[in-house]
Amino acid sequence: MDRKQCCVKLSVQPSRGLMDEKFIILVQNVFPGFQLTLHALYKCDDGHSWEAFAHHAASAIGTVNVSEDPSLGGTYSGVEPMGLLWSLRPVPGSKPWLRMRKMNVRTPMVVTISVYPGHQTEGFLDQVSLAGVVVERWYMAPGVRRIPITEAGLTATLFLPPGPGPFPGLLDLWGGGAKLVEYRSALLASRGFASLALDYLTPKVTIETGKMVDNQYFERAYKVLEQHPQILSSRIAIIGLSLGTCITFKMAVYSQVAKLRCIVCINGSHVQPIDGSVEQILSFFNKNAEKNRFNNENQVICRDLLLPIPTDPSLKVDVGQLQCPLLLVVGEDDQNWPAHESAMDIKEMMERAGNSHLLTLLSYPDAGHLIEPPFTPFAKASSFRDVSSRQMLVVLWGGETAGHSRAQEDAWRKMLVFLRANLYGGANTDATSFSNL
Repeated sequence: MDRKQCCVKLSVQPSRGLMDEKFIILVQNVFPGFQLTLHALYKCDDGHSWEAFAHHAASAIGTVNVSEDPSLGGTYSGVEPMGLLWSLRPVPGSKPWLRMRKMNVRTPMVVTISVYPGHQTEGFLDQVSLAGVVVERWYMAPGVRRIPITEAGLTATLFLPPGPGPFPGLLDLWGGGAKLVEYRSALLASRGFASLALDYLTPKVTIETGKMVDNQYFERAYKVLEQHPQILSSRIAIIGLSLGTCITFKMAVYSQVAKLRCIVCINGSHVQPIDGSVEQILSFFNKNAEKNRFNNENQVICRDLLLPIPTDPSLKVDVGQLQCPLLLVVGEDDQNWPAHESAMDIKEMMERAGNSHLLTLLSYPDAGHLIEPPFTPFAKASSFRDVSSRQMLVVLWGGETAGHSRAQEDAWRKMLVFLRANLYGGANTDATSFSNL
C-alpha cells in the first residue's frame, strides 16, 4: 500500500457523548476517489457482537465526511450521519432474532469505528484496519443519579438529573417484555427529567407471590414521585410504550390519585376492559389469540388482537374525559399493536368530546412498533417471551430500517419539546452533555 495510505486519519467528534447526540465521522489523508469502508463494531452487554458498515469514495481533497458524503452501499445508503449506529446488526453466525438493549446503563455503549481499504462486506476482523477510533455512547450523563426503589412494594429505579432540583417527574412504563428496563429513563434524566423506570410484570412481589400487580401498584409509583423532595409534585407525567400505554390511558382518565400534567403514548391502544387489572387486560387480549397470524418466516403478527376497534364503551378508555395534553406516537407499519387504528379512534373520540385540542399526533409511515430513543439499532423482528404463557416466540414488530430510524430521531426530539413545554413551561432544560464538559 502507498506510504500515504498508511497515515490515514480517522476522527469521531464527540468521541464521548449521550445516546441521542449526533457525532461527526471524518476520514482524512487518503487519495481523491479512494474507495474505503467504514465499519462499526459493538459487543453488547449479553456478549453478542453487532456491526454496521458503509462504502465511501474520498472527495477531491482526499476526505470523507459521513455527515455530508453519501454511503454508496453497506448496511445503509445515502447521507446518514448516524447510520453506523442505527444500522448495526448481529455479526454473521450470531444467534437469530436478536434485539439490542442496553441493560446496564452505568456503563457506556463502546463502539469501535474503523477504516478499511476498498468496498468490503465481510471478514473485517480478519484484517488490519487503516485507522480506528473507540467511541462511547452513554444513557447517563455525568451527575445523573441512579437510585433503586423498593419502597411501597415497588421494583423500580429512579433517575435524577444533575443538580439540586426540584425537577419534573416521569413515570416510565415499558411493554410486555417484562423486566426492569432503565435506559430510556436514564436518558430522560440526562435531559432534565426525574424518571422512574417501573417493572410491573416481573417485580419482586410477583415473583414471591405468583400474583400480578393491581392498579394501586401504579398509583404507589406515582406517589413515590409526588412525595420525593427533589421532584415537583404538580409536574408529573407518564410515558408508556405498547402495553404501558394501557396503564397510561387508564391512570390519566380514571385515577383519583394521579394528577398528571401530560402523557406520552407510543404505539399502543386505549382498548381494554376499563375496570381491569394488568392480569385482566392480558386475559382480554389472550381471548382473541386465534386472531394472531404468522408470516412465511413463522413470525407472529399480533396487531389483529384488538381489531376491529370495539364500540362497547366498557372496552376502551374514554379519552373524551382526558384533561391533560396527550402526545400520541404512531408507527403506521406496527405489526404488533393496531396503533394506527387506535390513534384514529382516539382522535375521533376526542373530537366528539371537544378535547381534541389536547392531542398531538405524530404518525410515521415506515415505522414499526419499537420506537425507541434515537439511533437505537432497528429490529424488524426479534425473540420475545410471552408474559402469560412463558412461550418464546419470534414477533414481527414492523417498520423499515431507514424510515423507522428517522422516526425514532424525530419522535424523540418532538417528545422532549412536548415534555419541556408541559412540565417546564418551555424553559430550556438540557442537563449536562458530554460535549460541553
